[in-house]
Amino acid sequence: MDKKNCWEHFNCGREPEGENEGELGTCPASTETRIDGTNAGTNGGRACWAVTKTLCGSEAQGNIVEKMSKCLECEFRKLVLHEEGVEFKTTREILEMMQKTS
Repeated sequence: MDKKNCWEHFNCGREPEGENEGELGTCPASTETRIDGTNAGTNGGRACWAVTKTLCGSEAQGNIVEKMSKCLECEFRKLVLHEEGVEFKTTREILEMMQKTS
């Protein structure tokens, strides 16, 4: 099974050297190294719902509290949950990992 990172799934082009990086900036999920490997992703690519200032529907999202209602309904998050099954790292677990390495 080919597990994609969020920028590959959504084809947003905001990853480093992506086609939209210059115009829209680099997505924080693509450079969040503290959670590299989480949910089998690169950096925060399969944990983007726990990373602030990512895009959703071409709109920059705020902090975790502000964006969580949209993220809970997100097709990509649901896909990652399905693909990872019992190995899925929850938002709480991801935030704890980021906090430990700050």
